[in-house]
Amino acid sequence: MSVLVLLLAVSAACCVGFGFVLQQNAAQQAPLSDFLSFRLLLDLVRVPRWLGGIALMVAGMGLGAVALGTGEISLVEPLLATNLLFALALSRHQNKQSLGRQGWAGLALLAGGVSAFILAGRPQAGSAVTDPLRHWLIIGVMLGVALALTAYAKRSRLSRGPLLLATAAGLLYGVQDALTRVSGTRFAAGGFAELFTGWQPYGVLALGVTGLLLVQSAFETAPLRMSLPALTAVQPLAGILCGVGFLGDRLRTDTGALAWQAAGLAGIVTGIVLLGLHPAMPCRPVERDQVRDFQRN
Repeated sequence: MSVLVLLLAVSAACCVGFGFVLQQNAAQQAPLSDFLSFRLLLDLVRVPRWLGGIALMVAGMGLGAVALGTGEISLVEPLLATNLLFALALSRHQNKQSLGRQGWAGLALLAGGVSAFILAGRPQAGSAVTDPLRHWLIIGVMLGVALALTAYAKRSRLSRGPLLLATAAGLLYGVQDALTRVSGTRFAAGGFAELFTGWQPYGVLALGVTGLLLVQSAFETAPLRMSLPALTAVQPLAGILCGVGFLGDRLRTDTGALAWQAAGLAGIVTGIVLLGLHPAMPCRPVERDQVRDFQRN
């Protein structure tokens, strides 16, 4: 594993994790009438704290894009999932909560799961699949599931809505990471001329904006612990599926390696859930009659 890829991916996770906390701090005070509307983004763009969170997320996405262009997506995605550790660290600082058994267990499972998956799978780059049918089948299924989850979330809103929106956003971000990898390959092959003649960079932009709206709507309607674990868990799984499915990433497939990879992924998801439900994560509901002037925050 390249030390450069490790540093880039972990730095990206740090920026994204801090950015998510700042975004949720601002989004939870937005009016509920903005739910799943682009008015939400127009309102939030006037909130300094939210802009700071977005700046950190953009920086993280940039670092992540470089990591994806340098290393295999099946290697980078588990490392990006550690953004929850940094989100917890900032939330813990804000709420003055200790880690306790739950926090340390979640941290150990997440770190151990990432290590187990990478060491057992030994991700390596291979030749990308040229069959467009497989590309569109995998991408289409993920986008279709994300659309269905969003439609159901719009009806349930305050009950299961945040969880469903975060899951949908995780699927979109996983596909976005895969298209970012393809865009980087096109740029390396022919510069900007080659990059912008393909549809992938425009797909990255569309998925980024749509995912941002879903995430902010989830942050608006529920505490961070209700949405961030699902987002953090689903994104690497979707990215790894794309990497193995059509980007040509290769993982070891002997019985022992597959067992350790499955255990590693299970550890990652379990650790994410434990950390996401930790008391340090923001959990206090927002009193809607006290947030009309939320732009001052």
